[in-house]
Amino acid sequence: MNAQATPTAQTLLVVGGGIAGMTAALEAAEAGREVVLVERSPTLGGRTARLWRYFPKMCHPTCGLEINLRRLRANRRVRVLTMTELTAVRGSAGAYEVTLLQHPRYVDERCTGCGDCARAVQTRIPNPHDYGLSQIPAAYLPHGLAYPPRYVIDPSIVGTEDGERARAACKVGAVDLTMQPQTLTLSVGAVVWATGWKPYDAARIQPYGYGRIPNVVTSVEFERLADPAGPTGGRLLRPSDGQPAKNIAFIQCAGSRDENHLRHCSRICCMATLKQTRYVAEAYPEGDAKSTVYYIDIRAIDRLEDFNAMVHADPNVRFVKSKVARIAPDAATGNPVLHGVDTEGYHRYANAHDLVVLAVGMQPETDGIELPDDIVRDGSGFIEGCTSGGQFAAGAAAGPLDVNRAVQSATAAALRGIQVLHRAAGTEVER
Repeated sequence: MNAQATPTAQTLLVVGGGIAGMTAALEAAEAGREVVLVERSPTLGGRTARLWRYFPKMCHPTCGLEINLRRLRANRRVRVLTMTELTAVRGSAGAYEVTLLQHPRYVDERCTGCGDCARAVQTRIPNPHDYGLSQIPAAYLPHGLAYPPRYVIDPSIVGTEDGERARAACKVGAVDLTMQPQTLTLSVGAVVWATGWKPYDAARIQPYGYGRIPNVVTSVEFERLADPAGPTGGRLLRPSDGQPAKNIAFIQCAGSRDENHLRHCSRICCMATLKQTRYVAEAYPEGDAKSTVYYIDIRAIDRLEDFNAMVHADPNVRFVKSKVARIAPDAATGNPVLHGVDTEGYHRYANAHDLVVLAVGMQPETDGIELPDDIVRDGSGFIEGCTSGGQFAAGAAAGPLDVNRAVQSATAAALRGIQVLHRAAGTEVER
């Protein structure tokens, strides 16, 4: 089905509903501009919603997301379209025509969030919020802070008995299995790309054995393990046998600063690991757990250096200056054993650990998106600019950034978009 919106050069399109996209949309809307915010997943929040804590204050992401959601609910200038992809951009600054493809949720606005549909279905699917570390019903609410707060029916059960169970269980008739994709064509004046980032595929770092050697996980997976709402209820357990992990290795620059993988420094990895050593300390307050950080150098900048110093002062955290050469399973115990050379003293090591955490690098999510021809990207795929002058990058779409700097970047992108809309309005008046 096609739908045509009223053409206007005074609308800002924001692509991506993570913390940067939400910020850009809200800043523009609160400045009096009309905004369309599109997100291809069922909910806003992006990867920030999957974090357990922010560094350096160690507060929960609800601190920022909850405020943004309140602002969003109170602002009628923002139109939110989830499960929606931008498929085409035509035109120039101040006069773009964009095409959107909205996928069916199979649940409409009448949903009360009661969860009856989830309890009725039998099929379970990997939980995307937990990076597949847990299973959820095929009718699900993405997470506790999901916006919009509506359930989703996985397409795999549409047309099956399970789908009918979900439909029959809904007391308000919100489950609609006849929903079809919709194509929308909008006229907008400027576009902000806030498409975020994705973790580098750790399986490509073959010497580290991710996916082959038990008890080797990524830093984003470890973040979910530490979350009380995550797959293990916040307990740091080994995936192989469910036993507590008390001797944990953190490998820095897993895929970053490497000519064979990502050439750039991902900037957040060092701080993410320092933060995650605090998770270990909190999980075992009796002090019988150890963290070992294998690093090239620690890049903690600005005010974050104090956090770095605090972690270094912890006697249960050891730092080994080394690029780990390979990981192999111990023949007797199955524990992952790290092999390499400690460059401070230049001696070889073969250290066994309960669990290994790979601090994977940041890739731009735009790698999976067909960008317009006038978008300029750097050698790593991050958006540098736009030759037509009306499209801007925000947050991690522009480069590796932590949450704080992503918000700053998003505010700047919103202001640039507003300038384009202002110039477009002046051109229309002159005409």
